Amino acid sequence: QVQLVQSGGGLVQAGESLRLSCAASGSISTFDFAAWYRQAPGKPREWVATITTGGTTNYEDSVKGRFTISRDNAKNTVYLQMNSLKFEDTAVYSCNADVKVGTRLYTYWGQGTQVTVSP
Repeated sequence: QVQLVQSGGGLVQAGESLRLSCAASGSISTFDFAAWYRQAPGKPREWVATITTGGTTNYEDSVKGRFTISRDNAKNTVYLQMNSLKFEDTAVYSCNADVKVGTRLYTYWGQGTQVTVSP
């Protein structure tokens, strides 16, 4: 069974950095398009960043220049490096990825990781 297992996150002060990881485990053929989302209390989930299989990235405007999404295809892992964190970055962060199992493509979600930034 395929799972996306997240790690990282925690409590930091404004201006500090964190790195989130999202590793796919199980019988995977390929680890394809991946993205990070976040949901702050009382707000809808919002997209943060995406990365294609080839490494092309895209970012939501508020995180451009501060966050970097990357991937290690050999490890079936996607990362989110978050620098210069702000109070408003506080949210539960979740990864999302398209994973090919055999010949079929499935979309999976990680379990979510709390990121709290103190002002």
